[in-house]
Amino acid sequence: MKKNVDTISKLIKQEISNYKKKVDTSNVGSVVSVGDGICTIYGLDKAMYGELLSFPHDIYGMVMNLNEDSIGAVILGKENEVYEGDQVKRTNRVVSVGVGEELLGRVVSSLGVPLDGLGPIKYQRQDPIEQGAPSIMDREAVNSPLETGIKAIDSMIPIGKGQRELIIGDRQTGKTAIAIDTIINQKGKDVICVYCAIGQKNSSVAQLVTKLKENDSMKYTIVVNASASEPAPMQYVAPYAATTMAEYFSNKGKDVLIIYDDLSKHAVAYRTLSLLLKRAPGREAFPGDIFYLHSRLLERACHLNKTRGGGSLTALPIVETQAGDITSYIPTNVISITDGQIFLSSDLFNSGQRPAIDSGLSVSRVGSAAQIKAMKKIAASIKIQLASYQELLDFSRFGSDLDASTKAILDHGAILMETLKQRQYSPLSMAEQIVDIYIAQSKLIDDVEPNKVDALLSNIRAYIKSKEPKIFEVINKTKEFPDDVKKKIDSIIGKIKEKKD
Repeated sequence: MKKNVDTISKLIKQEISNYKKKVDTSNVGSVVSVGDGICTIYGLDKAMYGELLSFPHDIYGMVMNLNEDSIGAVILGKENEVYEGDQVKRTNRVVSVGVGEELLGRVVSSLGVPLDGLGPIKYQRQDPIEQGAPSIMDREAVNSPLETGIKAIDSMIPIGKGQRELIIGDRQTGKTAIAIDTIINQKGKDVICVYCAIGQKNSSVAQLVTKLKENDSMKYTIVVNASASEPAPMQYVAPYAATTMAEYFSNKGKDVLIIYDDLSKHAVAYRTLSLLLKRAPGREAFPGDIFYLHSRLLERACHLNKTRGGGSLTALPIVETQAGDITSYIPTNVISITDGQIFLSSDLFNSGQRPAIDSGLSVSRVGSAAQIKAMKKIAASIKIQLASYQELLDFSRFGSDLDASTKAILDHGAILMETLKQRQYSPLSMAEQIVDIYIAQSKLIDDVEPNKVDALLSNIRAYIKSKEPKIFEVINKTKEFPDDVKKKIDSIIGKIKEKKD
């Protein structure tokens, strides 16, 4: 009996020593460590960069690091439900998001999950969040205006369909206000709008959605919300997911407007991920590929040619500056990627100029190519006049006596500045803007006190709508500003001024 036991024991030990475990680690791995939304995984030998990974409890992740002996992944969801030792599987597909008409009027997360309590969305298709930008041969020149309804922008810094125009300025200077007004102004213009909130407060996004609903603008708008309470990976994914949702419509020949609010918070989220993934920090601790991060995003905005359907994707990225410094790292990166910038000045904002657009530092590289003939003709010299006004205003502060010509420039400049003021949530039609700017440029109201200019212009617009509606009709139909229309407006100015006196 003892001999049999010894033999069996010997055989077992021999089998154990000769046993070689064969485990396939190409498609399955296990979590080694997890924390701060980052997870290190052993195995997954054949995983690809950007691939979607499946964790237990219906949680997903994305491959961000490919090391020799491990995988670095970010968790797209609740990291507190991922534990060491959990099994991770490849999905053999990249991170994708649902697209389609079902998204219109909805508020969704970075992964297309509804956040508005209006029930689930039944997506007909899923598209990858990372897609190559259209080639040069697929693009067409930017030649038609995307009307913002804001006089200061449509006259001096016009935005064309397919353009990338940066909105830049300090905190609380009205950057988001410009974006909301632009969305509201697309009502009835057959333009789809996508608003991507990155790192915003949920209460701020809720107020924005409420304002869009009040103006009947949510029916053509998609809101993608990766709030400040979301982990960094969700904030990182948000703008790419939003762009994929927008591209679904532009590839179908639609005109689409997308707003990224804001890319400075997006860069901070990516910096967080990179440092946690133990990547080498560079300038201001941002990783070396931060420029590529935003360039591959914004290059997807363009005006497609007719063979590709003729649609357009217009991008308005927002970047926050510190103390008006547009020469810091992220602002200069995005400035070099975009086709111009709208700079909002804290000094102008605090002085009561709303929107607080600095005409000297703002530029559109598309320029008058994105303006109709009437606006091009009326607004051609505004920037030069405002530059002369600002320069002389600085000199006039020394208190010296002013000659008549200098006083005339200052008076006219003050009227122009008042004309360019505009209330929030009150975008104007292109015809109304042209009439307002013509009135200011005609110098017929230079004798009016600046604080009465807004009321005067409102009265003139109301008079034209009720008594001379053909003026707006002619401008809207012909896109021109004929001499007989000018004469009618001149006589209306006289009548309204007489009543005021």
